[in-house]
Amino acid sequence: MERGGPEGLPQEAQTILKLDPIPCTFIKRLNRFTVEIEIDGSTVKAHLTNTGRLHELLTPGRPCLAARIRGKRLSYRLLALLHRSGYALIDTLTQMRSLEEAIARGLIPWLKGCRIARRNPRLEGSTLDYELECGPHRRLVEVKSAVLEGPRSESMYPDCPTDRGVRHVKELASLARRGERPLIIMVAAFPGARCFKPYRQGDPRLYEELARAVRSGVEVRAVGIYMTRRGEVVLYNPDLGLCPDFLEEAMGGAP
Repeated sequence: MERGGPEGLPQEAQTILKLDPIPCTFIKRLNRFTVEIEIDGSTVKAHLTNTGRLHELLTPGRPCLAARIRGKRLSYRLLALLHRSGYALIDTLTQMRSLEEAIARGLIPWLKGCRIARRNPRLEGSTLDYELECGPHRRLVEVKSAVLEGPRSESMYPDCPTDRGVRHVKELASLARRGERPLIIMVAAFPGARCFKPYRQGDPRLYEELARAVRSGVEVRAVGIYMTRRGEVVLYNPDLGLCPDFLEEAMGGAP
């Protein structure tokens, strides 16, 4: 395995997916789901699956990676953008595929022995991402894309108000108070993330609800992944902890 340099993989990192991306240059975001990119000198439109604002990443002229798709309107999907020593994987479809592969291969130590029993289970008024079967236990799981980098290399979510995210956290906290063991997984999809914390300025409601959820018994975990220029999705930290300042505030707050 290669080591060192922008394309080298650290010794503990593992490649969990290999795609065949197309190099491109980001031009601009047209709307919530569509961007313009340049491929081989031509300007084309591409599908964007990530609904965050992504202001720090979607900057004109930034090198990016795209995938060819068989869409009715669009022929490309934006996968990742250059970020530090690798590429920030913003495509939520690839994030989910990567997480599923890591679970199936037993690469996440705190999910060893678990398998995906069901996708898109219902909880009250919401659709979540997974129901996991972990031995005799079943756990409902919601996954969030945490590609915002904080000033001390924190992975953060959300970067804008999210009614859906707040609702999910509230419902999972209610489930935990009834004795269940729900799980929220944050995908820190850029190289070098140090820990995870919610971004208070993005949505103060989410910050407070996530702190309450932690106190209620919801397990909040994070994994660190990124993409290389060659299209490898790298799992570099399968157990990225919560940032100490958030954890201290969450556990010290009122119920």
